[in-house]
Amino acid sequence: MNVDLGIWAKLSRLILVLLLLATVAAVAVWYFPLIEKNEGFRKQKLRLEEEIKKAEDDQKRLKASLYSLEHDPRTLERMAREKLGYARSNETVVRFETAPAPATNSATARR
Repeated sequence: MNVDLGIWAKLSRLILVLLLLATVAAVAVWYFPLIEKNEGFRKQKLRLEEEIKKAEDDQKRLKASLYSLEHDPRTLERMAREKLGYARSNETVVRFETAPAPATNSATARR
């Protein structure tokens, strides 16, 4: 037995669809801050992974430098010459200094 309720059946169906859409919208609004927070955590994770990679590269470079300083006498001699200014007894050390940049006066720059 089908009874035609006319407009009430259509309105009931419309109300159910609107309730479903409202529920979906409420869930989306509820989870949107969590999604943004998750995205922030992903960006932070990528940044930290890049920092870790850079630190590991620095560690490898420093370990190689330390190994060469401990086991290669030529490296040790070169470092003593460069950093400490040491020289052999029959050598003369010549140091070059960079000249300071000339100060430009705004009045002379306009001419």
